[in-house]
Amino acid sequence: MVIIRKMDIGGVSLREYRGQKIIKSLEAIAIIILIISFVALAYCVYISFTTEKNYASDYTAEPTSVSNKTEEKDISTLIENVNNAVVGISKIANKGTTIFLQDGASNLGLGTGFIVSKDGYIVTNQHVSGEKNSTCYVTLENGKNYKASVVWSDTDLDLSIIKINANNLEYLDLGDSDKIKVAEQVYAIGNPIGFEFQRTVTSGIISGLNRTIKIEEHNKTSYMEDLIQTDATINPGNSGGPLININGEVLGINSVKITSAEGIGFSIPINIIKPIIEKLTSTGECITPSLGVFAYDKNIVPYINQELDQNIKLDKGIYIADVTKNSPAEKVGVKRGDILLEIDGIELEKMSELRTYIYGKNVGEKVNIKLVRSNKEYQISVTLAKK
Repeated sequence: MVIIRKMDIGGVSLREYRGQKIIKSLEAIAIIILIISFVALAYCVYISFTTEKNYASDYTAEPTSVSNKTEEKDISTLIENVNNAVVGISKIANKGTTIFLQDGASNLGLGTGFIVSKDGYIVTNQHVSGEKNSTCYVTLENGKNYKASVVWSDTDLDLSIIKINANNLEYLDLGDSDKIKVAEQVYAIGNPIGFEFQRTVTSGIISGLNRTIKIEEHNKTSYMEDLIQTDATINPGNSGGPLININGEVLGINSVKITSAEGIGFSIPINIIKPIIEKLTSTGECITPSLGVFAYDKNIVPYINQELDQNIKLDKGIYIADVTKNSPAEKVGVKRGDILLEIDGIELEKMSELRTYIYGKNVGEKVNIKLVRSNKEYQISVTLAKK
């Protein structure tokens, strides 16, 4: 006979033992579910916090527009300060308290200039002020009128410097036109179409550099080279006004626009006239030295070849198109058709480079030039004379 005994485990029946084991398993499952729920909840809280933080981050990026507004405000303040040094110029004396009047535009032949020293030196175009030793009239931003004398001018460059008897004037800083880059932001300031629209500000960019344009006026053809091209609007009356950068520094003198197209204006680089300004402001006088040559660079040669049916070849240097009679250059044997390569070891590619270098010298100083004639190079020493 088989006897089946009730099994005991530690004094607990098998049935009781199994019940306790099931309860413990359920408790373990409950704990696991609780842990998972806690982790899930923590994750949700984390995601919610991160999202809010991102939203907050996105929201704090909004003040960029405030920064832009600050920048715009700075530009406005800059232009306001620059305007204090921009003047109106006329060849005819003003009869009123200011030449920025309704009758001025049509009667006075008006233009613009800008002050470059506290004691009254002003840069403008020669066609605005007249030639050296002539007289013109200046109106400052505050409406005061002054009689001005033209103390320096250059017909080829169409630039002049005039002087008024005044002190403690606000003046503009000069930039470095050799460091200009295409697409750089610029502003043109002047008196377009007369002084009814005094100190009009137009903005644009540098569209191109080293431009050459052909000028036909009074049955005479000439060329302007090494110009700054800008799409900042330049109109009649803007002539002689400053082209400035975002720092308020003068980069050029506004001079010409293409009438057959919109958004194409030109300024003369300020570096060309810097040596003259420095001499005048430091010594009060400037006796312009001269070599006595006029030359074309490689940008102008194609025009000359076409118009004069010539075949000038110019790979480097500048082509001497004219030698002034009895000039230093003529006295040492420089001839029309020579190719001027260097001056004092400095390579030349543009007539403006030669001008700027000569302007920095004094009458009586010697310079050494290298030129090519009939495929032969010559080194010549020349003593500069008064222009």
